[in-house]
Amino acid sequence: MAEIVRMPRLSDTMTDGVVSKWHKKEGDQIKEGDLLADIETDKATMEFESFQEGVLLYIGVKESESAPVDSILAILGEENEDISSLINQENSISLNNSESQEVVIKEEKIEIDSKVDKNEKLVEVQGEKRLKISPLARKIANERGIDINLISGSGENGRIVKRDLDTPLPIKDDNINESFSISSAETQPLSQMRKTIANRLSQSKFSAPHFYLTTKINVDGLFELRKSLMNNLDTKISFNDIIIKAVSLSLSKHPNINVSWGGDSIIQNTEINIGVAIAVDEGLVVPVIKDADKNNILEISEKIKNFVEKAKNKKLSLDELSGNTFTVSNLGMFGIDEFTAIINPPDACILAIGAIQQTPIVKDGEIVIGNIMKATLSSDHRVVDGAQGAQFLKTLKTMLENPLLMI
Repeated sequence: MAEIVRMPRLSDTMTDGVVSKWHKKEGDQIKEGDLLADIETDKATMEFESFQEGVLLYIGVKESESAPVDSILAILGEENEDISSLINQENSISLNNSESQEVVIKEEKIEIDSKVDKNEKLVEVQGEKRLKISPLARKIANERGIDINLISGSGENGRIVKRDLDTPLPIKDDNINESFSISSAETQPLSQMRKTIANRLSQSKFSAPHFYLTTKINVDGLFELRKSLMNNLDTKISFNDIIIKAVSLSLSKHPNINVSWGGDSIIQNTEINIGVAIAVDEGLVVPVIKDADKNNILEISEKIKNFVEKAKNKKLSLDELSGNTFTVSNLGMFGIDEFTAIINPPDACILAIGAIQQTPIVKDGEIVIGNIMKATLSSDHRVVDGAQGAQFLKTLKTMLENPLLMI
């Protein structure tokens, strides 16, 4: 009997997925555990294995196409089995769900201010265009003075929803002379990862009031520690490995930094899970070192190396990409002196690490050359205050300038 293979939910925030590659074709015999397809989610591209057996009778989502979670990805069954009724049944259910959802949303009642007509329909007719927008999105648009005609809806059937209003609008100026346009420009569709980066970081930047604290750290001692570790362990240790260890120990001394915004509460995280920003061709992934404070420098180093390799090959798992309570972003290897990073939800803080530079400093009354690194803490002012951030950076600075404290 034919069985439907549905688009899986491969991340906690995934709403739809893109099939980047099929590893099987219609007519192939599939065994349980066979690799069916590579699916691009909002966080990474992941391999999807079959939990069923049978002949691949139908592929519901072509390569490079997107489909909602739980929609038909494929159908497995017996060779030459008639699946037309099954496909028609699923299409009928999908259509009915879409129509019923629109009716339910039209009748939905929410508390809105006097600027919004409570009896206003969700579907407006403007010329020949039917504009669909949720009540919450309409309320936000009115409050922000946003022209909803300029918004492209990402909800079902093109409906405008809240997340669409968190993405900055493209600049449109009808007075710009077309002669100044760039004729060689090309429009590229956004990947699922890029869409998520845009939505999540826009939401973070516009909803969380950021403030920034920067400190200069003399890391002369890190050179000696790194050299000693590599000689004794016979493996390469990066400065970032040591920095993450110092961050984890500093967080253990300042639990008020290891928190999250809970809407009407502050969530105190009991684990120190540090996200490590890794650049890939498609954008940025942030795998997580769980219980980083309980890992030694070598263990942290091995985990980061493993993350980098997996990120390059698109092999990171959902578990490896989830659970962060604090994030470190290091652009020092690109020669960036300092920068401010956008907080990675649900964290309350992110630490931006710049390049180590040889700089004249005063030591024991004399001018000498020191290895100086700048670190900038971005914090959510809803849950972290300036003094708390400053105390955390002071502890981190002390550890990095006296690295034996980490041993």
